Amino acid sequence: MKILVLGVGLQGKAVLHDLERSEQVREIVAADMNAEAAEDHIRRKGYRKTSVVHLDATSTEHLERLLRSVRPHAVICMLPPHFGFKVAEAAVVCGVHFVSSSYTGDLVRLDQAARSAGVTLLPEMGMDPGIDLVLCRLALEELDQVHGLHSYGAGVPEPACADHNPLRYKISWTFDGVLKAYKRPARFLADGREVRVAEGKVFWPEYGHTVEVPGLGTLEAYPNGDAVAYMDTFGLGREVRAMGRFALRWPGHNALVNALSELGFLEDAPVDVGGCSVSPRQFLVHHLTPRLTFADDERDVVILLARAWGLKDGEPRRVSYWLIDYRDLETGLFAMNRTVGYTAAIGAQLILNCTITRRGLLNPARDVPPDVLLSELKRRGMTVQKEVEDHGAGTGI
Repeated sequence: MKILVLGVGLQGKAVLHDLERSEQVREIVAADMNAEAAEDHIRRKGYRKTSVVHLDATSTEHLERLLRSVRPHAVICMLPPHFGFKVAEAAVVCGVHFVSSSYTGDLVRLDQAARSAGVTLLPEMGMDPGIDLVLCRLALEELDQVHGLHSYGAGVPEPACADHNPLRYKISWTFDGVLKAYKRPARFLADGREVRVAEGKVFWPEYGHTVEVPGLGTLEAYPNGDAVAYMDTFGLGREVRAMGRFALRWPGHNALVNALSELGFLEDAPVDVGGCSVSPRQFLVHHLTPRLTFADDERDVVILLARAWGLKDGEPRRVSYWLIDYRDLETGLFAMNRTVGYTAAIGAQLILNCTITRRGLLNPARDVPPDVLLSELKRRGMTVQKEVEDHGAGTGI
């Protein structure tokens, strides 16, 4: 099989690493706007299957020409989310399967066209969303009646290097993307009531809580996007009293970022600084990135938790699925790179080896076989642990 990878950034590098090691994949084409840097990376890694081409993701014509000239069996899009629809649309036109780690968003508009073209579109195939959705499915399948579902995702520095700056955070994902996510509104259910969190308010204390992570201690949770939208994905009904998707950070991070948000540092609108037009958010990106960079011997840790509670055989039960992964210092790949990039690579291979045969717009929560994904993650050094509490489950927190 032949796979085209768009974007050779932090997560794209992990996709290439995984595909290079796959016996199923015979050829990989990596496309990036900075082809020279991508070629340098390929040379340094000694990759044998991968070639590099220039990418202009802003041009629909370029994308279609690229897909037609490369003629891949699948394209894995590791570009910023706003490019996703344009790439998926070109993939449908050219009859190429599409995988990405970004949210579904406008891709719903391509479902029928993809079906007609015999194309599979598999977004949300990363860490969060991605692995977390499959873990949620597993937890829900353990219950006869669901009263609540919470999922958590974190990409943070491990404790040994978490205190090296006041934010207790270091960059394993594009920092611009992180700050944009901090501004997103959110929606969740609590005690049967829908809670809407306005843009830029996710770090308000009343929306957060703490979570105890085995072997790591206490982390703080804040709402992460629209959890209520996933109720239909999982087929959940009115008996559900709580539904939440949360991200985790070390204590102190949320309060500090909330202060920055309240002071306008996450805003996009430029301000005049000595005759120069500067966005406050872009200032933070450029000023903080060198101060929040991991050293070569420092590791990040990814934490994923899916926790469902309700009734099993008439008795209260709470089921938790955990995945905790650390940076691989041998390859240099962060846990964030591994959980996002490897998962996307697995998704493409599951489509091409016919493990996934449905066409149109899919979602990991419904369409990725959990046992197969967990087996593939285990082969890549990631293991999932399950915890079942039969009594006194109370709330999901």
